[in-house]
Amino acid sequence: MAEKKHRLVSVPLLAVICSMLYVYCSTVFIFLDEWLGLATASGILNAIIFSWVAFMTFFSFFVSVLTDPGSVPPFFAPAVEDARHDSGDAVYCEKCCSYKPPRTHHCRVCKRCVLKMDHHCIWINTCVGYKNYKSFVIFALHASLGSCYAMVIFVSNLMQKEHDFGIVSVKLFYALSGLVILGASLSSTSLFCWHVYLLAHNMTTIEYRGAQKDRWLANKSGQKYRHPFDLGFFQNLILIFGPNMLKWFCPTAVGHLGDGTQFPISND
Repeated sequence: MAEKKHRLVSVPLLAVICSMLYVYCSTVFIFLDEWLGLATASGILNAIIFSWVAFMTFFSFFVSVLTDPGSVPPFFAPAVEDARHDSGDAVYCEKCCSYKPPRTHHCRVCKRCVLKMDHHCIWINTCVGYKNYKSFVIFALHASLGSCYAMVIFVSNLMQKEHDFGIVSVKLFYALSGLVILGASLSSTSLFCWHVYLLAHNMTTIEYRGAQKDRWLANKSGQKYRHPFDLGFFQNLILIFGPNMLKWFCPTAVGHLGDGTQFPISND
């Protein structure tokens, strides 16, 4: 519990929370209210939809922060034939003085090995790994939807309503809001698109970097490179989100996850 509370004490993390609160409050209570009015049917409908997207963004964000990304099970030891990864890297971590499963990497910031580590994210103050990857992707999805939705409302209000930009405070507020919403839209959409690509190939960010040399060698020899853990787009989605499609967008529905020490490999 103390470790989870410690994760919330981070300047980048608090900056993300403040930015999300700023975007939500300014979008609903200022831009949407001025544009359509919160007392109208269309205004209420847009406020409800936007609030739901915002709720899912906040919920999945905190699930990502408070969920342990995945620790190596105690007394884990690989079978003799699995003593080395496919990439040739030893599965023994010299820093932790213990064996680590395939796709596990040591995080220099967290100072421990993380199962299926994607990257260490300063914005959630922890690693993105096997246990919290689903909630992180759901967060990226709703953050991109919410920020783009906010941009539409902001631009609609700006274009269809009169504003007294002769007042310096009004001009500064709209300039700041536009920069924050635009920055959130570009960053969250880019993040989500990147992880859609990784999901499509069942690949982590670390594995993508390591696969560049293998891809280059395969292309040079006239062969087509395929990531060994790539089972096909739909099967890759099932591995991350689970077999029940009704639970795909629930960040806490992770009952389908195993212990993170074994992963199916493509036969192709």
